[in-house]
Amino acid sequence: MQGLQPQMIQRAASSIVRPIQRLTSLPCRCPGSSRRIVHCCATAEVQQPAEPAAAAAEPANNQQKKGKQPKQPKQQNKQQQQAQNTSSAEEIRALRIEKVDQLRQASQEPYAYRFDRSHYATDLQQQYAHLEPGQEDESAAVAVAGRIVARRVMGKLAFLSLRDDSGQLQIYVDKSRLEAGQPGGFGQLKNLLDIGDIVGAKGSVKRTEKGEISVVASELGVLTKSLLPLPDKWHGLADVEKRYRQRYLDLIVSDETRATFRARSKVISAIRRHLEDQGFLEVETPVLEAVAGGADARPFVTYHNALGRPFTLRIATELHLKRMVVGGFERVFELGRVFRNEGVSSRHNPEFTSVEIYQAYADYSDMMDLTEALLRTAAQAVTGQQAISYQGIDIDLAQPFRRVSMNQLVLDATGLDVMGTWGPGGSAEGQLEEARAAALEAVTRCCSKDEARKASAKVRGAGSIGVLLNELFEATAEAGLVQPTFVMEHPVEISPLSKPHRSKPGVTERFELFVTGRELANAFSELTDPIEQRTRFEAQYASHKAAVDAAAAAAAEAQAAAAANGDGSSSNAAAAQQQQQVDPDDLPYEVEVDYDFITALEYGMPPCGGLGIGVDRLVMLLTDSPSIRDVIAFPAMK
Repeated sequence: MQGLQPQMIQRAASSIVRPIQRLTSLPCRCPGSSRRIVHCCATAEVQQPAEPAAAAAEPANNQQKKGKQPKQPKQQNKQQQQAQNTSSAEEIRALRIEKVDQLRQASQEPYAYRFDRSHYATDLQQQYAHLEPGQEDESAAVAVAGRIVARRVMGKLAFLSLRDDSGQLQIYVDKSRLEAGQPGGFGQLKNLLDIGDIVGAKGSVKRTEKGEISVVASELGVLTKSLLPLPDKWHGLADVEKRYRQRYLDLIVSDETRATFRARSKVISAIRRHLEDQGFLEVETPVLEAVAGGADARPFVTYHNALGRPFTLRIATELHLKRMVVGGFERVFELGRVFRNEGVSSRHNPEFTSVEIYQAYADYSDMMDLTEALLRTAAQAVTGQQAISYQGIDIDLAQPFRRVSMNQLVLDATGLDVMGTWGPGGSAEGQLEEARAAALEAVTRCCSKDEARKASAKVRGAGSIGVLLNELFEATAEAGLVQPTFVMEHPVEISPLSKPHRSKPGVTERFELFVTGRELANAFSELTDPIEQRTRFEAQYASHKAAVDAAAAAAAEAQAAAAANGDGSSSNAAAAQQQQQVDPDDLPYEVEVDYDFITALEYGMPPCGGLGIGVDRLVMLLTDSPSIRDVIAFPAMK
């Protein structure tokens, strides 16, 4: 009918359809113009039983090729369309459950116990790469298994695309050859096999005339019957949030996602192998802790029923690893999950993976050398080179990383020599109000309006010169650290576990590694003086408690003032509204002092260098992933 003129097709259709309407007294199934009737009739095909509305949910290659379908009326209600789509998915599932019953009635278990596979797809393609187009190795007897991701049925031939853990392979199904050993097998393929099913196939190997290495099936069976349709192969999972919530579906349809998690495994293996080659011992430390320590972060709190006491999930592995060093293990590391009850963003997940490393008789300069070596090793394992690209920016990991103090970076960005002017020994030592005023002017001058507003609030709240320096660094210098940079000499106030710098007062022997404006690593010359450690822990405790008490007092005062001007319900509502306006991460929280760790230090810990690397952010860098959710298999979601 494709060679006929449209007018001729319309007249022919009218001569057929109208008499039928008169005889049956039934309305036409395609209301409207004769052009619409002709279009529907011209594209009708006689096919095997099909899943209702499957064309909307299954990939196009799961059906016979059809002509162009008529457009839906523009006024069609969108809610009706959504209801139809939902109904289609439900109908597909119901029909596939019927197919499960049909398979069992045919004495085939649709959920098999095992399958003896002889080859993976990639291995088989390599082994038979010598075959010429059209050549078949009839002596080969191979068995492959995997998920069907595409199917085409062409008369007495069918072509299935099978994907396993290594790659993709074609199954070539000739009706006569399949049914010679499996009577009725071709009919079952047509009627009971769907895209998404996991199958096992046995047979010989040939290269088709088009050059495709294929298994010529002499046996084909369903190993696991899929009840739900896969997303359209051309569009995949367009809903990014659905990709994260249903990662299993994302892995099925996305080669890129699977490649990312293979790369993650390579990063972890490379880190572990490098450290073990250097004589480090991998150890495991508790996830449940009586006191959260090793970092300044809000912990998750839980309760142990049998012991009748609260515990926290660890916020770092540091303090227990140092206990191992005290006990005589001179080189230890742990790769493990850490949990922090903080916000979620493209760079933060409440649970994340870190590697923490401690080396006796070393300091933070040794940790810099180790950090460079680990990043280069990981990059080589994933990309095969040490020059990488992240979000269009070329990053060179082969060159020695830049080393610069935090104070110098702030000086370069703002013109303020914070430690030289207001720090110990400075010309205006300890003049905090003067330093704040200069810092407020600097952030207004150097930052965007929105960034300046946020930074100004933190500058006003800075309780010391050291904290002020850190706030200025984060506001004005951090984002510009694109190439690998060791930021050194952090203030004492924000580094409670680091040794004071041996020659510069007010700062410590600590560094953070930044790449593309993001922190990747944090390291110290570890504090080994138990008296100094006790002083810093107790000061940290007092600072947090004062902040909590001040926030509670402010809330009580606001509620009392509101109550004095009205009824209690309105004051409660006002307090609740004020609470909602505060970022939860900015709310103060209490900490505890780990006195048992101080006791361990009193037995003596040798000079020690310590290093922590965020594995998730490192994988982001090496796989060019914009969000931490892209590299965590099952990230936290709201």
